[in-house]
Amino acid sequence: MTAVAGCLLFLGGFVLVAVLYQPYAIPTDSMAPTVRPDDRVLAHRVAGPEVRRGDVVVFRQESWGELPMVKRVVAIGGDTVACCDEEGRLLVNGRPIVERYLDVGEPASATPFEYEVPPDELFLLGDRRADSLDSRTRLMEGETATVSRDAVTARVEATVWPPERFGLLPRAHGFADLPGGLSEPGPFRPLLWAIASGAVLILLSVCTGPILRGLTGSRGGPGGRGGPRRT
Repeated sequence: MTAVAGCLLFLGGFVLVAVLYQPYAIPTDSMAPTVRPDDRVLAHRVAGPEVRRGDVVVFRQESWGELPMVKRVVAIGGDTVACCDEEGRLLVNGRPIVERYLDVGEPASATPFEYEVPPDELFLLGDRRADSLDSRTRLMEGETATVSRDAVTARVEATVWPPERFGLLPRAHGFADLPGGLSEPGPFRPLLWAIASGAVLILLSVCTGPILRGLTGSRGGPGGRGGPRRT
């Protein structure tokens, strides 16, 4: 039974991860230091209406290019987003946002801007603000600055490669007090525990089986009885 339970947890966890998450390779440093070039991440498959401020999302919109892109949502439909206040912080609806995922000393934007986000649209920025082509760039070029919610395919939740960077992305707590709050974490952590628990149960089953058989054999003689044989 231990082996069966272990297999169910181990294989079931892997299957659910494959169904609920999509892998993605980060191609540029526009989201550093949160995710870096050549990082492999897992993105939880979500629909556009589930997206909240602070989410790092994977999206594809033809006007932004042919390939999927990864950026952070800093404002949603109806918000007025601007930069910067006297301390170099982003302003959303006049409220300063503390963005701890930015490099120390980096302002929220080197270029001032102000924009009212249309309904059902998202205003997106890279975490490396000095080297990111994002909504600010498009705004300055006179193009549509936002992305439709429907263009979002997933929300990045964890870095899985390289091993030293394995872990969940930090939460964007600076947006927590705004209406709607932050997105709830996806099931990656419990699924990871299920996979790890299944592996442990399988290992225990493999190790304890021979030990128990050896103990049974050492106590039993011919006919299954213990003790010395009579001649």
